[in-house]
Amino acid sequence: MRTPRPLSRGAAALLAVALAACGPGSGAEGAGDDGAGDPYFPKAGNGGYDVAHYDLVLAYDPAGRRLTGTATIDARVTEDLTALNLDLQGLDVDAVTVDGARARFGREGQELTVRPRRALDRDAHVRVVVRYSGRPRTVTDPDGSQEGWLRTADGALALGQPVGSMAWFPGNHHPSDKAAYTLSVTVPEGLRAVSNGEPAGEETKDGRTTYRWHTPEPMASYLATVAIGRYDVHRGETAGGLPLFTAVDPEQAAASRATVKLLPEVVEWAERRFGPYPFSSAGAIVERPGDAGYALETQNRPVFPGAPDTALLVHEIAHQWYGDSVTPRTWRDMWLNEGFATYAQWLWEEDHGGGSAQQTFDRLYAGSYFPDAGTNAALWSFPPADPPDAAHISATPVYWRGAMVLHMVRRTAGDEAFGRLLRGWAATYRHANASTDDFTAYVEKTVPGKDFSRVWEEWLYGEGRPATAS
Repeated sequence: MRTPRPLSRGAAALLAVALAACGPGSGAEGAGDDGAGDPYFPKAGNGGYDVAHYDLVLAYDPAGRRLTGTATIDARVTEDLTALNLDLQGLDVDAVTVDGARARFGREGQELTVRPRRALDRDAHVRVVVRYSGRPRTVTDPDGSQEGWLRTADGALALGQPVGSMAWFPGNHHPSDKAAYTLSVTVPEGLRAVSNGEPAGEETKDGRTTYRWHTPEPMASYLATVAIGRYDVHRGETAGGLPLFTAVDPEQAAASRATVKLLPEVVEWAERRFGPYPFSSAGAIVERPGDAGYALETQNRPVFPGAPDTALLVHEIAHQWYGDSVTPRTWRDMWLNEGFATYAQWLWEEDHGGGSAQQTFDRLYAGSYFPDAGTNAALWSFPPADPPDAAHISATPVYWRGAMVLHMVRRTAGDEAFGRLLRGWAATYRHANASTDDFTAYVEKTVPGKDFSRVWEEWLYGEGRPATAS
């Protein structure tokens, strides 16, 4: 989750091994594309290969703010290649190998172009190893939010939505290429490194501690995180036996007790509503307020800037199904993340004695939901499935009007069919990518005999406020 925003508001650096031939984006024959074709972030991701696994070995010195890393990337080649691109912003590349042989490489903007000694054949499996170091950057998004590598009072926090993950490791940084992850982080003794997935051991030697983590399920790179600092760790499980791992900044310990206690109940409720939990554990990372400007649904362990209230906890846990397991095909499909997670908040209220989803919908339509007129007006600024630019993929219509689209689907389908649809959508695209077209086709196939054309035309893609709410 990013805080919804109302509608308002180089030169190439050559490294030690120079790129002798054409640089990235030149259209050189046999070179993979230097972007995945995203409508809002055209340079994000790359073509010509599909990553299966990242093995990241990191060491971080908070005093010097220096990161040293080795990224081992195992991938399948999807077209004949003489070169391939990785996304990496800032940081110095010390060496690159491809299948054990030293490779030439060059830099242009966020593109790291790698030229192996031998061409790579389609369907071959390749291992690329990148050794790198430097001070990782904080990235400012088009909407003004900060991501990438964020310095905190006692360490650092890595957040990646939408493209900040390229600030701390090289990779194919687009949500359409999901992979498994193994992570090793070495930090000064007394600090802890928390990441996604499952703890895979820790070891202290010569005043430094190495923490290992493993994420076996596919994960988009923007959902990867590393939190370095001092944390109180809580371990538990749900009534169904799902492990829970929560790391809380000591300054937030008292304020977070209710969150830690409520987490199992929220996960169990979400399983009843959305189907089996899609990952091997759940949890949370609670940082100090100010360490980040927003909460984020980092996979199986969302990050919160301070102790969250119940609505925010529900929102980020719902994202584990909608966004993390079912991941958008491009950033234009962002409403499939935020509309579902926002609607989950309405369902929680409805199931726990609060207002009904219909009441929330009615207040939004009437323009009386938000305390300020500007945000109420911004709800109709653009259709949720078509943000005008990259600065608005986390704006008010994506969240709240996206949830209104789902409510209109519910009203058209009926409560019973809608409940099946929520669970079926999460199951059909479990650990995969899905687009808005995939969703509309799924709804129409799952609920035959109902006419959803007005929902799509007026609520999902229509400009302005629909003439009626019925």
